[in-house]
Amino acid sequence: MNAPCDPGAQTPILDLAADFPILSRPVHGRRLAYLDNGATTQKPAAVIEAEARFYRESNANIHRGVHWLSQHATELYDGARATVQRFLNAARADEIVFTRGTTEAINLVAQSWGRPRLAAGDEILLSTMEHHSNIVPWQLVCEQTGAVLKVIPVRDNGELDMAAFAGLLGERTRLLAITHVSNALGTVNPVAKMTRRAHEMGAVVLVDGAQAVAHQAVDVQAIGCDFYAFSGHKLYGPTGIGALYGRAELLRHMPPWQGGGDMIRTVAFDNTTFAPPPQRFEAGTPNIAGAIALAAAIDYVQGVGLARIHVHEQALLDYGTRALAAIPGVRLVGTAERKAGILSFLVDGIHPHDLGTILDAEGVAIRAGHHCAMPLMTRFGIPGTARASLGLYNGLADLDALVAAIHKAQELFGTRGGTASGNGRVA
Repeated sequence: MNAPCDPGAQTPILDLAADFPILSRPVHGRRLAYLDNGATTQKPAAVIEAEARFYRESNANIHRGVHWLSQHATELYDGARATVQRFLNAARADEIVFTRGTTEAINLVAQSWGRPRLAAGDEILLSTMEHHSNIVPWQLVCEQTGAVLKVIPVRDNGELDMAAFAGLLGERTRLLAITHVSNALGTVNPVAKMTRRAHEMGAVVLVDGAQAVAHQAVDVQAIGCDFYAFSGHKLYGPTGIGALYGRAELLRHMPPWQGGGDMIRTVAFDNTTFAPPPQRFEAGTPNIAGAIALAAAIDYVQGVGLARIHVHEQALLDYGTRALAAIPGVRLVGTAERKAGILSFLVDGIHPHDLGTILDAEGVAIRAGHHCAMPLMTRFGIPGTARASLGLYNGLADLDALVAAIHKAQELFGTRGGTASGNGRVA
């Protein structure tokens, strides 16, 4: 259990803030405590340099040039794909499609796999805790095909209702689209178990891994999923780049989603033939520098070690959970048995947006609002939360700064000394 923990819990083991140039920049004259990693992570110098080095030394378009620079850039880009393949333990490099991020990857699957195959009455199974990017694309497909959405409910502690999940799976279930880790609660879902159950019913499984890949090792073959999507910017890489893993036999039979250069074999006015995956799904000039910098981010994370990152962040989560639960008037939203480093909370008498503004003045960066999870907020009967999300460069000092800033906010609003929720669970 993450909250509360015994005094003998592990202590953080990493001290990596010096690798991230932006963390040395003061904010409002104060040391920056960056706790908005669920929205985007900061970038280590190695990643920044990898992107800059490409533009300094290797910039050219790929796949279409016979000159040395083009061939060199192509080698770097294809090497980045191989890095992502190894990172996810995909069976082969052509199962990795570069996208702009998780959102584009899910839309690609929705339109290229879902739209041609789904029919009226077919069912797509989601959960209440999904990010909007794993809801809206499926709503659009349902409008286009007549398929219907079914929704797995969430229990009071932020865990999925697995009995309800089993009951919702049926003969008409065609797709399970599920988040690996909730961006709003930190809940880690049993995606391998859910994938097995969905496959038993003949359904295809897509996993939204945006909040998972930076915090734990991901093995798509062990999970058994058919698709897995993630974003580079949540993995200490650049914005505008991400990847979709798709099983080769599925990608091979999916039509293009976008048309243009580099995704074709031949073009004539009466007929066009398409390249095999993954190029079929990468129309136009891709984000070459972004892919190379994403590979650098993966190298950095793996150099630190995902097992070490997990231990470090769990220690921070334990410390932060105890610290917040001890503040009168603070209640935690989401206390699942298995959680990643996300602390969502409310402070009595202070709107999350007001709290975020006050914390910013103290040098503490958090996220406030519905976190692109409005159905989840509706389920809990709240407009939003304050969310502190952890990364590998955070330390105890960042959480101490968070606590001190919350006390400051309570003093400003005259609410300090209110009644805590006791066990930190949602009332």
